[in-house]
Amino acid sequence: MLRQQTSRNYAATIDFLMQRLPMFSRIGVAAYRKDLRNIIRLCEFLGQPQQRFRSVHIAGTNGKGSVSHMLAAILQTAGYRTGLYTSPHLSDFRERIRVNGTEVRPEFVVTFTDRIRPMIDELDPSFFEISVAMAFEYFASENVEIAVIETGLGGRLDSTNIVDPELTVVTNIGWDHMNLLGNTLEQIAAEKAGIIKPGVPIVIGEESAETLQVFEMVAKEKNAPLTVASRQRTPVDWSWKRHHLIVELASRNHEEHDKFELDLSGIYQAKNLVTSLEAVTQLRNRGWKIDPETVKKALRQVRRLTGLHGRWDVIREHPLVVLDVAHNVDGIQQLLRQIEVTPHSELHLVIGMVKDKEVSKILGLLPRSAHYYFTRAQIPRALPETELASMAKQAGIRGSAWPEVNRALAAALANSGRNDLVLVFGSVFLAGEVNRVWNN
Repeated sequence: MLRQQTSRNYAATIDFLMQRLPMFSRIGVAAYRKDLRNIIRLCEFLGQPQQRFRSVHIAGTNGKGSVSHMLAAILQTAGYRTGLYTSPHLSDFRERIRVNGTEVRPEFVVTFTDRIRPMIDELDPSFFEISVAMAFEYFASENVEIAVIETGLGGRLDSTNIVDPELTVVTNIGWDHMNLLGNTLEQIAAEKAGIIKPGVPIVIGEESAETLQVFEMVAKEKNAPLTVASRQRTPVDWSWKRHHLIVELASRNHEEHDKFELDLSGIYQAKNLVTSLEAVTQLRNRGWKIDPETVKKALRQVRRLTGLHGRWDVIREHPLVVLDVAHNVDGIQQLLRQIEVTPHSELHLVIGMVKDKEVSKILGLLPRSAHYYFTRAQIPRALPETELASMAKQAGIRGSAWPEVNRALAAALANSGRNDLVLVFGSVFLAGEVNRVWNN
């Protein structure tokens, strides 16, 4: 009876938060807060919980979620009580806040929300601001030793940017959220570089001539040691073994080679592995005890340890059904490379997108020979499936339109053969709505 009551209270609390607070994932730009005043006030009200644990702060256009989960898995395997904050969630709000892989307790969500309601009435904060404050308070109350904190959007004005981290990481810079972050890669990089703190090491995952100079300038101004991960290690070979990715890396001068097995099977995870390993190196330099075998052990079980889903996430065999949260130009390009190296007969693409993405550019990248099923997530920000189908037709792509992702997936499965590939992609929220009954 008590468990049922807690479940009802939790469901009512989440409903209150989603209805009362502007939520970027649902409505887009209108929910974005362009300063840190609210999160500062919220944390003052809570007694500055973000000051009661150490942290690693991670930003980037793509890969920051995977790197966050890899680092969290490594730290908790090394014996540290580890918090993990990521966003958005796929199915349940509690996915955003974890300690040693376990989701925040429902009763904490309820009691925290009751406690913070006076500040909600006073500040009218966003859903994201409240979720960040909740994560900080939970990590402090759970006595975590270190928390891996993923930014939501950008960096400089992101609500997570009030932590004083052990290490900052920027995975890469690409085209996304230009309406908020800037119309050039340099402007986007400057926003991400806003997480660099005085004297705190910064790891850049992938370098580009357009953006590295931005990071170097900010790091120099703040006396923050900067390392480019892709200069320290290079992937030289990869293979698959039972949906695990085996990556061989060469050291900076190719004098040493080492192999790593990941339960994250997308080949794009090789880049995220390189970034994660350099982050571990920098943490070791700051006194964190993480031995090489611990790293390898953790990487073999990131999904189990942290609950990560939606990154080349295989949910069925024969036909192969995969979910992926790729939703911007750079992410889609990586996804297409993955498709090329994945054995299959026919390709079935179930796609749904939100209105504020570069939909036309993404459609222009997609293969014309695939079978298409246009659909939408059940959020106001989603692009209607009929409109997506119309835009695709203009780009030379034809397919059927479905108002809900599981109906689209059912149609794809009905049309597919045993050796085909069925991929659901285009939106984090779309992947989150897929019913797992589709697995074998």
